[in-house]
Amino acid sequence: MPTELELWEKKLKVILDEIDAALEAKFGALFHRKPVRPAPGGTANPQYAGLFEVQAAYTAGFGSQYGEGYIVEVRWVTFDEVPENTRCEGSAIAEDILNRRLPEQFPGKNLKVVHDVSGMKISGDLSLK
Repeated sequence: MPTELELWEKKLKVILDEIDAALEAKFGALFHRKPVRPAPGGTANPQYAGLFEVQAAYTAGFGSQYGEGYIVEVRWVTFDEVPENTRCEGSAIAEDILNRRLPEQFPGKNLKVVHDVSGMKISGDLSLK
């Protein structure tokens, strides 16, 4: 039986996979993925295929004005030069999806996306119940 933490992170993974799919649809044909990287859908986990690696990692938030949370990283897996404005557009898409989907996946938790020293971060009520 999965733990409360595993269930919480599984809900978050649904959102991360949605971000990955949206970014692949928007940018996947514009850049070459690294040669060792399978095409989108080439693995059971979208994080390991295609042009993007979208992941979140828990941080205790020491030194952060927002405290604990999940740092969300959108990594472009390419040797191509990705213009800064394109990277910013990708981050904006990810942030938009997070802002829309967090309340749906975690009702009543008052989670928000903030920009911290480490980048985009999910902050708020991270309680498991």
